[in-house]
Amino acid sequence: MRRLVFLVLFLSSTVCATAGKKPAAAKLPDAAELNKMASRLAPAELRVDISQLSAGDRKALAKLIEASRIVNDIFLEQLWSGNRALYSKLKQDHSALGRARLRYFWINKGPWSDLDDFKAFIPGVPERKLPGANFYPADMTKQEFENWLKSLPEKQREEAQGFNGVITRSNGSLATVPYSKSYDSPGINHDLSRAAALLKEAAALTENASLKKFLTSRAESFLSNDYYQSDIDWMDLDSPLDVTIGPYETYNDELFGYKAAFESYVNVRDDKESAKLAFLSGHLQEIENNLPEDPAYRNPKLGAAAPLRVVNEVFAAGDGDHGVKTAAYNLPNDDRVIALKGSKRVMLKNVQEAKFKSILVPIAKIALAEKDQKDLDFSAFFTQIVAHELTHGIGPHQIKLGNRETNPRMELKDTYAPIEEAKADITGLVALQFLFDHGELVGLGANKEVAEHRLYSTFLASAFRTLRFGTSDAHGKGMVVQFNALLEGGGFVLNPDGSFHVDFSKIAQAVRDLDHELLTVEAKGDYAAAKKMLDSAKLNPAVQKAIDRMSAIPTDIDPAFVTAEEIAPEKK
Repeated sequence: MRRLVFLVLFLSSTVCATAGKKPAAAKLPDAAELNKMASRLAPAELRVDISQLSAGDRKALAKLIEASRIVNDIFLEQLWSGNRALYSKLKQDHSALGRARLRYFWINKGPWSDLDDFKAFIPGVPERKLPGANFYPADMTKQEFENWLKSLPEKQREEAQGFNGVITRSNGSLATVPYSKSYDSPGINHDLSRAAALLKEAAALTENASLKKFLTSRAESFLSNDYYQSDIDWMDLDSPLDVTIGPYETYNDELFGYKAAFESYVNVRDDKESAKLAFLSGHLQEIENNLPEDPAYRNPKLGAAAPLRVVNEVFAAGDGDHGVKTAAYNLPNDDRVIALKGSKRVMLKNVQEAKFKSILVPIAKIALAEKDQKDLDFSAFFTQIVAHELTHGIGPHQIKLGNRETNPRMELKDTYAPIEEAKADITGLVALQFLFDHGELVGLGANKEVAEHRLYSTFLASAFRTLRFGTSDAHGKGMVVQFNALLEGGGFVLNPDGSFHVDFSKIAQAVRDLDHELLTVEAKGDYAAAKKMLDSAKLNPAVQKAIDRMSAIPTDIDPAFVTAEEIAPEKK
């Protein structure tokens, strides 16, 4: 799966013309430097016990891994128009430099380093990832797109702003092309038709009715471009084999945050852990009713109780397997589905354990005062991520501005992703503090004081893990906002030795104050306020110094999907 090559003439003359940008002029890393860059992601073998799966599900699992490898191909196309041509050329270079480039290309699914503000590390490509990825013409401006939108009838305007359509230019005019056509043409190997066929084969093999239904409807979605029913079926999925596949997150569309990238997660459900944490979902309405925002903005009736799944990841692909690796996700993003069914939170336990062991434990030795390091706790780390994912589903979703029905995603545009990530982090802390205050310690300690110390100290250490992703990442941008606010509010305190500690007399109020601000921005759809919040969020020098001392610690993990390769070896 990891390949690469040296391009000069082809990419300089063809790919850069396609991208409409000059190639990178800066000195590019050599093999040793690339290997050092890659070492920031600690190798982590993901092995999953599939012995409890039925014979049919084990066979279906192999088909789903094959379909997911096609998702990798689609995502390469979505990230950059030159990615597939680059990849095919790079595979021909077997030198030390070629192998190093190949490995790092595959980690990032492109020629830009996610951990270095998307700077190019391969010659002959744009200096940085294009803000609109390959969802829009490379030479299109935001103003051109917005002017074009004004000229469209309502239905066509909704399609242009929708998740699942590429914006192209034909004879000088912009047009929307559905994914079902964009990623299923002879020029790119009928990707969606092939993936749909594999999903149908998997559906025929499984004995589980809900999995059969979802895979069948999702296969139909690939060809029709209508994902509504298959999102409903995914919400109803109740199977030992837990699968997420399709276009979901919009992080790669940095122009507007409209366009969804293809991703896949093939998981095996952990029923024991799912049952232990499911009770958190039952408190969502109560938490919503007590959010630190104007009561007029609260949702008095959330959608149906949202499922919470704890799983172990067998395979990930596309947007789910590039750069910093996903530890949990909260889907779908279709507000119609959320209003009807809520959203599903999927916790990737084996991924989180690998991150905790390889990254958070050594970070805590630098970030936390020595006396606080004893409070670092995997259960607190895991539970806070659960709370983060749960609270994506509460707070403002459908809002009204004047007489216009809309949602925060549409109004906040390119600022939505970092604001929403910050909101989920902070609202998650508010939610857990609410439970602590009402006697529910969610397994984090024998009493409230112990639970609070473990939660907030672990969150403080985890904040550094996120900040090390860089501020070009939505999670990183959102964490700068959070860290600065909690420092200013006195919840986080800098120690004389450069480490930090939590002031437990101030942290809960500092968190509530920030949550009020974030929730209000979303409820008002206040783009100007969101932009100001993000533009003014600069990394504190003391925080940067602490991060600098962490240079030898891996930033994230680089999973090796051992069980997936045993079940469905990749064809070389």
